[in-house]
Amino acid sequence: MSAPRGTKAIAADAEVAARVAATIRADVRATAAYPVPKSRGLIELHANENPWPLPAQLRGEIAAVLAEAPVHRYPDGAAEAVKAALRRALPIPDGAAIAVGSGSDELIQIVTTAIAAPGATMLAPEPTFVMYRIYAELAHVRCAGVPLRADFTVDEGALLAAIARERPALVWLASPNNPTGRVVPLPTIERVLSAAPGLVVVDEAYADFAGASLLPRVLEFANLVILRTLSKVGLAGVRLGYAVGHPAWIAEFDKVRSPYNVNALTQAAVPVVLAASDVLAGQVAAILRERDRLARALAALPGVTVFPSDANFLVARVIDAPAAAAALRAKGILVKNLHGGHPLTANCLRITVGTPAENDALLAALRATP
Repeated sequence: MSAPRGTKAIAADAEVAARVAATIRADVRATAAYPVPKSRGLIELHANENPWPLPAQLRGEIAAVLAEAPVHRYPDGAAEAVKAALRRALPIPDGAAIAVGSGSDELIQIVTTAIAAPGATMLAPEPTFVMYRIYAELAHVRCAGVPLRADFTVDEGALLAAIARERPALVWLASPNNPTGRVVPLPTIERVLSAAPGLVVVDEAYADFAGASLLPRVLEFANLVILRTLSKVGLAGVRLGYAVGHPAWIAEFDKVRSPYNVNALTQAAVPVVLAASDVLAGQVAAILRERDRLARALAALPGVTVFPSDANFLVARVIDAPAAAAALRAKGILVKNLHGGHPLTANCLRITVGTPAENDALLAALRATP
């Protein structure tokens, strides 16, 4: 048991609290930090990661290049080797430029900061990735949300009407969307691009699981930038996100980007992994097979409704999502409880597709839960 705190320590805490209140913006103090649950020793079906580690041989190749990385020097500020590897591995059109970040989260913040002029508005279908709104509010950008339909598809008419009404400087379209897992149909994206007066960022973090991407066509639209990440296909710990678009857009984002924002170890590892595209493709295919199996098994449980998904996770509506999430955690399984985040996700769980053994453990725990 810790010793009681003395009068001086309590007074010092009060002084610090007063100085914080007088110095830190009120809206920042009122904002909660993004919750990252402790997951050590648990089955992790909450963060939409690839459940399979890279093969031993590939890990050995990564270890060899990491051992040679000059960590006593700053990394390449432009991350040219990473960009070259991305161009070799992906259908990035000639003439498109690339900005890199520490995960796509940093690039969301960079884009939001770049458009944050007085009176600017950010618009997105909701519910969607919470960091769009969090970064916008921190940058004092006005936020306008357009509710999805009850089946989590985009209400195109409402979205286009909101664009005409709000005249947003920035539109976010996550396709597939997180947390709902649905793609935005290509004709809808094209009509949004035609209607939007400012920038439209299509966030393709989960595109590998959907089999569809606008990346090859990014230069066909004057106001389109594609945002992607390597986190979902097996490199969540490496933290590499990238934005692709016309050089005029990327040049402005690079002015906001911090120097040396992608570390030397990431820059060494990424080209090695991208060269093994067959390994990543095989793991994606395995996840898709398990997604279909898990969806069928979940739908067979009493009181469970499973929504279609184009990503590496499933959304399931249950009778009592908070109770189900707590019961699963007590059995060593983490899932994402969406209840309370948005009215459309009431009593919903977001479940990452795990390995067959992890998925079987989840199903067994759910069957045993009252």
